[in-house]
Amino acid sequence: MLRIAQAFDSRQWGVIASASAKAAIVMVALPLAACGAGGFSLEKAEVDRSILTSSTPASATPTDQDRDSDQTTIGNAVSSADIEELGGQAVPWANAGTGSRGSITELVELKDVGQTCRRFTASRESFDGVSLFKGELCMAGAGGWHMQDFKAL
Repeated sequence: MLRIAQAFDSRQWGVIASASAKAAIVMVALPLAACGAGGFSLEKAEVDRSILTSSTPASATPTDQDRDSDQTTIGNAVSSADIEELGGQAVPWANAGTGSRGSITELVELKDVGQTCRRFTASRESFDGVSLFKGELCMAGAGGWHMQDFKAL
């Protein structure tokens, strides 16, 4: 074992280190030379015609469906509110299905020719922004309510 260790004196270690450095240079230069010799060229690149794209048919967008669902939630909050107990305070509402929320203000009840209606202003905060609506909900037969008017301001 001692003879093997003596065989590698300091002169031989220098030769081994020099060979390692040369090998490293060749390993770096070889791939670069391959690219320069015409390995890859943008002029040779072609359009891939195997990729197909298409569109889906027009249908009700999720945003329209969300607004309809929010309109129903707002109508439920307006119809179930106790106006006398509120005393002019805003009524908060939230729709867990769409993630929208807001508040109902300016809620007043009107009785005209035997029909009871409630007018209101509602805010709507959702992923697509903040909106303000004016609406009117009227009592229909059998104690149900019907949205007469609901429009964005």
